[in-house]
Amino acid sequence: MLRRKIEKTLEKWKKQEKRKPLIIKGPRQCGKTFIVTEFGKKNYEHVVYLNFYKNPGYSAIFEGALDVDTITMMTSAVLKNSVFVPYKTLIILDEIQECPKARTALKFFHLDGRYDVIGTGSLLGIKGYKETPASVPVGSESVIEMYPLDFEEFCWANGISEEIIDVLKDSLKKVEPIPEAIHLRMRELLLQYTVVGGMPEAVNAFLERRNMNEVLGIQKDILSSYQDDMVKYADEADKSRIRECFLSIPKQLAKENKKFQYSIVRKRGSAKDYEGSLAWIEDAGIIVRSHNLSITELPLEGNAIKDTFKVYMKDTGLFIAMLEEGTQFDVLQGKLFAYKGAIFENLVADMLCKMGRKLYYFKKDSGLEIDFVLRYEGEVALLEVKSTDGNAKSLKNVLANKEKYHVNKAIKLADKNIGMTNDILTLPLYMGFLLTEVN
Repeated sequence: MLRRKIEKTLEKWKKQEKRKPLIIKGPRQCGKTFIVTEFGKKNYEHVVYLNFYKNPGYSAIFEGALDVDTITMMTSAVLKNSVFVPYKTLIILDEIQECPKARTALKFFHLDGRYDVIGTGSLLGIKGYKETPASVPVGSESVIEMYPLDFEEFCWANGISEEIIDVLKDSLKKVEPIPEAIHLRMRELLLQYTVVGGMPEAVNAFLERRNMNEVLGIQKDILSSYQDDMVKYADEADKSRIRECFLSIPKQLAKENKKFQYSIVRKRGSAKDYEGSLAWIEDAGIIVRSHNLSITELPLEGNAIKDTFKVYMKDTGLFIAMLEEGTQFDVLQGKLFAYKGAIFENLVADMLCKMGRKLYYFKKDSGLEIDFVLRYEGEVALLEVKSTDGNAKSLKNVLANKEKYHVNKAIKLADKNIGMTNDILTLPLYMGFLLTEVN
């Protein structure tokens, strides 16, 4: 069983005295159903499970009155083995977006308080997907986002212990080189994670059989399922445009200037034509945007330029699977060719967004460009990504003009051990997952 960080989040939720029904959002096949059902088995005497995607008929349970006694009575009639014991039963509403009235009913479960409820959703709030709930239970539900495995979870699955993670954290704190044996192993794992990514089925296939063709086949199936959703559930006028936006992502990232350009989706394309289509893919949890900043000052969100952005795939493995055949093996062998910048930028975007961070970058017309800007240890920090070592010219230019840019922290992620040169902290690429300190 893959160890997931969301398990602790669920444990904290259960300890709350007046917990609200919980909604877990996330892309399809990121492991929501497995985690929730395992959590239920470990923590409750009884689990009642309704999957509205596999069993559309379950929606009839919520067609009448939505008081808790009526719902539990109707559920008992449909699921003969269901048991409802107050304070000892967990109700799982899987793929809740398929039954909008079940979402509305969460308000009544919250007011009643006898049963814990967890709903999972892959396409919640997506334009064109089903009907909107008559009443979204604002204030009566807690919503969290779940991602595919992040790099640290992938390391756990590959036998990296907490003690080794602590060595990395201690080396970061002291700005001391990582011991060579650990450094080499982490470099190897990073390349593996880059191509495998975090989709649980792909990770399990890699762990059990190390067959990269099988991993790629799983990833291609997931990408196909995403495109199927676009065809099935988007508004008719948007279907082809959503698919065009999605398929343009590798071309967008391959450019020297990686700012998202609608003209690459289709010649003479514009934001008017494609903004809604891009938002559909983003809302489905497949991509993440990184917005350019007008200035490098806090708060970052307040200084973001909304119509100037880059787009990354939220999962690095799925991004690699969108590239040409053979890219997996090139990455594992360190043969990155022209795509190396795009691959490692997307890798770092994967790490940052799976922390729950919003993404930002900084680019000026003068040619100065910083790959990522983040809040780190209470300050603005600049983050440059290099597939090898690189000289980080833009970082040096900003640090040479501290009064203009108001920045004191600069980090370079590269294929190199820890070191500090000219106020720039160099970290191995694999240590990107440790840049979590906000305050």
